[in-house]
Amino acid sequence: MICQECNQRPATLHFTKSINGGKTEFHLCEVCAKEKGEMFMINNQASGFSLNSLLAGLLNIEPGLQQPKKEQRPQEQVLQCSKCQMTFKQFIKIGRFGCAHCYSEFKGQLDPILKRLHSGNWSHRGKIPARAGGSIQLRRKIEDMKKELKELILQEEFEKAAVRRDEIRSLEKQLSSGREGD
Repeated sequence: MICQECNQRPATLHFTKSINGGKTEFHLCEVCAKEKGEMFMINNQASGFSLNSLLAGLLNIEPGLQQPKKEQRPQEQVLQCSKCQMTFKQFIKIGRFGCAHCYSEFKGQLDPILKRLHSGNWSHRGKIPARAGGSIQLRRKIEDMKKELKELILQEEFEKAAVRRDEIRSLEKQLSSGREGD
């Protein structure tokens, strides 16, 4: 797709504006997007959305600040990857990690972001090998039930939590007996 402004370079920024059921799409190259500056202009009117605030909303940070809204840490506690020394603040600024280990280091900060970006479907549920499928599915079910158990405890629904705990124990026994039979 070609940039709508210069009609020369490939469009790398695709922006859709929806107002009162009317949908307008914009396709800009990197150069034209930078020239537009902070606000996108539509028919010489400001669209009301800045690119900075749009991305800040997705990453759960305050526009202009480079720190997460909810989990502000004291200055001496900087979250940093132990392998490549990249900080979470640098990730927010750059938009990509320095190494594969960063994913596990910043897991706590990434989970809410990924969950919001993927509309709640943020765990990979791909194909399972037929031979090991039963135990993998059982482990996933136990993992999901443990998450439910934590939520029930946080909501102080202890009776339901006790039932869920017993179900988890039963499945764990089933899983361990299945391994012994292999």
